Amino acid sequence: MTREVQKARRGVLGELGALTVQTYRLSRAFSPLLHLLAHEHDVTRDELSQAVDTVFEGLYAHPATRSLERITDHLRTRRLIPDEQSTEDLIRFVVDQLLQRSPVPVPQALIDEFWLFFEELFSSEEIKGLGEMSLDMVRLVISTYEPLLTEVVNILKAGRRFNQWQLQELLRRAATVREDIVIVRRQLRALRWVRPFFQADPKDFQAQAQIVASMVREFGPFFIKMAQVAAANSDFLPEEIARELAVFHEDVAPMSPEEVEQAFQESFGKSPHDLYMGFDAEKPLRSGSIGSVYLAKKPFVENGMEVLRPIVVKVGRHHIDREFAIGKLVIGLAILSSQYWAPHSKLAPFLRALQEQVDEFVAGFLQELDFEDEAANQVRFHARAQNTGVWRVPALYGSSRRILEMEFLADGESLVRALRRQTPAARKRFRAQVAERLLYTILHHALVYREMHGDLHPGNIMIGSDNALYLIDWGNTVPLDGKWDAVWDYVSGACLADVDLLTDALIRMSTSPQANAGRRAEIRALLAETLAKRDIRPLKARNLLQELHRGGVEGLRQRGQAILHLISNTQHLGLVVKGDYTHLSRALMAAAGSFGALYEGEPRRRLLRDLIGGVLRLPFLYSRDRVRMELRALRGRLALQPAARPAALPAPSQPGPPTEGRYRHG
Repeated sequence: MTREVQKARRGVLGELGALTVQTYRLSRAFSPLLHLLAHEHDVTRDELSQAVDTVFEGLYAHPATRSLERITDHLRTRRLIPDEQSTEDLIRFVVDQLLQRSPVPVPQALIDEFWLFFEELFSSEEIKGLGEMSLDMVRLVISTYEPLLTEVVNILKAGRRFNQWQLQELLRRAATVREDIVIVRRQLRALRWVRPFFQADPKDFQAQAQIVASMVREFGPFFIKMAQVAAANSDFLPEEIARELAVFHEDVAPMSPEEVEQAFQESFGKSPHDLYMGFDAEKPLRSGSIGSVYLAKKPFVENGMEVLRPIVVKVGRHHIDREFAIGKLVIGLAILSSQYWAPHSKLAPFLRALQEQVDEFVAGFLQELDFEDEAANQVRFHARAQNTGVWRVPALYGSSRRILEMEFLADGESLVRALRRQTPAARKRFRAQVAERLLYTILHHALVYREMHGDLHPGNIMIGSDNALYLIDWGNTVPLDGKWDAVWDYVSGACLADVDLLTDALIRMSTSPQANAGRRAEIRALLAETLAKRDIRPLKARNLLQELHRGGVEGLRQRGQAILHLISNTQHLGLVVKGDYTHLSRALMAAAGSFGALYEGEPRRRLLRDLIGGVLRLPFLYSRDRVRMELRALRGRLALQPAARPAALPAPSQPGPPTEGRYRHG
């Protein structure tokens, strides 16, 4: 036997020895998880997450993981690491072992439900390609289902003898996972559009735009919401793609009549036809990513008499929370798989930061899913709107978790449609007036109430017959308290191209300010490089006029873009911005997109000129609102004095609540 053969054999034996030792240590890594399951007290998500992390620490330390790049081919040919088939075998083995060793008996019905789900999962052609998964990808999937797993474990702990209710609860949660498969399949199937997108002519933006729109529609509500954010500022995208995505502000596939019926049965135990007159589930007024809006009539009490009045009914989509959870999972898997197939030491920090930033960004969407929160926001801003004649908010009549009732705007239409309705002669004045009012509204919210609408894209701005702004869709608001200093420094740094100010502001806004402070020099250098590539030069007192003249209107536009773009694209810095600030960035992008839609096809200097005019009129508008507020307060005080009101004049007629008290009224 040659020396080389002996050396190779010793190397293989050494690897097998290390494999045996680490496998034993790996088995011990399961001890915290098994102890957690065996203990009598309920499990929290944090406890479960820590126990699972201990298991994965053992997996990461295993030779098959640490030496993966070197011995992948050798081990895969011997089926010692997962491929498509061995992944299935490994899962079957692990589940069988857990069932045999579980300190808590698992009902056979639940086991049968899991294997039915398992067979459906691995029979799917779309999912079979995920057979080769890294540990990071497996951990991401488990973390997605940790809340569900925590519930299952605690139900199992409730007793060793399961009654029918407990079994139904377990099967309901198992059914949730099975329903997730439908969402996963649809979203993975939508990936088939990626190939024709890259095969399209790079210069044919119209063809690319149609492919992107088709892919977004198939992905579903979560990606439609992402498309709305992307389309809010067309400067991010080619004009054709931005225009195609802009249709999602108003043109989203409506809910099915069955889904609408299910929402009412879930909320009230009744059909919508038992609650309203003229409700047509097949003809929504508009549909969005979160739900659809319908017109109906309902009795109200006015001056002691019952009258029918038109109302708007907003109905939330079924399992929208799962759509968002799975959408986040698919994005995470896509990010991790790109790192798996194209590993690179410089790419890893970027991808890790990108994944964390997606988590922070998605958190801003989640508050839109519960209509009770939206109702509270709408009631709060409706009360504030009584003190101004510039912007208004529809009155809210009732709310539940998935259904809202509100005022019908008989003379309101969307911003884009109102603009198209204008004659060429009136369009110039219309733009200037709406731009002035929109600017005042945004600043009024931010400076007076320290809170602003979080998604003020063109589809959420309605124009009344008197050109007043009606703001709708209040599922998303941004609190500004505690953010002013960092935001001001960031905006100043981006506008002035002051790299030091910009760097310090972004570090303070990041999720790990102390760790990023140690990387300040690196972050500063990358920011300076980014500004230089955009040809944004520092503005100093000595060169202010010279630089502004050199850049002109286009230079001002680039500086404005920098404010929105830099905070949304910090992953190349390895820096993750807190969700509150990305949420604010999204709100500003949506508002900027509304200005862009208002001046679409117009020279940028016209928008700049009208904005400057609006700024000059801000003191007048604010003073007028203050007078209005004082007069309203005076009328309220006089109303408390019966003798001060002429007996012949009746009290103003106000709509009362609906005659049936099925809702919590705002």
